Amino acid sequence: MTSEDRDLASATPSADGSRSSSSRGRRQRKHLPLWQETFLLLGVALVLAIIVKSFLVQAFYIPSESMEPGLVNRDRILVQKVSYWGGGSPERGDVVVFKDPGSWLRGVEEADNLVVKGMTKIGLYPSGGHLVKRVIGVAGDVITCCDDQGRLAVNGEPLDEDAYVKDDPLTQCNGPMVPNCDWEAGPVPEGHIFVMGDNRGRSADSSEKMCRKNETDCVPGREFVPVDLVVGKVFVLIWPWSHFRWVTRPDSFADVPDAG
Repeated sequence: MTSEDRDLASATPSADGSRSSSSRGRRQRKHLPLWQETFLLLGVALVLAIIVKSFLVQAFYIPSESMEPGLVNRDRILVQKVSYWGGGSPERGDVVVFKDPGSWLRGVEEADNLVVKGMTKIGLYPSGGHLVKRVIGVAGDVITCCDDQGRLAVNGEPLDEDAYVKDDPLTQCNGPMVPNCDWEAGPVPEGHIFVMGDNRGRSADSSEKMCRKNETDCVPGREFVPVDLVVGKVFVLIWPWSHFRWVTRPDSFADVPDAG
């Protein structure tokens, strides 16, 4: 049999009228055009990215100097959400990202990178409307400023914050956004947290939102952030590479007694 005869035989219908297996195999091996495969892969990647962003990890950038020296303005961070699944909630010492509770943000710079702007448009890199602070108090806690050494106390336990609070000679204590170093906040309501920046003299945080004495237009309780607004916990400083480090909970909160 010649090669031509073999080709004809392979294409000849079988007894039940169907084509031979080799003919079907050739049809099944047809591929999508390259442009269609490319768009399909991009679509799958986008869906996976959105799922990861919604449930696991999300990227943010530091919009101000309020978390110096550890997190510098325009640093890129990753926030993980797993720790707060299943009823979990922020703990003292966690660095968290949360949505603006209302009029906390002011003069925030927007990212100018074109890639970041594109990711922001589809919700993969939200750059506005969020803040980054450290959790100082949780439900029931009372925060007091300050002792003779300028230290905050939580439930009567002074905090050694030298490892992360910015050493600023212009600040007299670790709670200076209030006009003086003599104030008390709390008890923190259930389902809320009390947060502060590590750059205590340059942070619009819970201490700044407290009502001052003789202030008539202040709404009590606005200094506490609802836990429902917390996006997740910062766990790594990812960019620039020269700043790369893991972000962990400091030991200074380990000795703080439970509220009440």
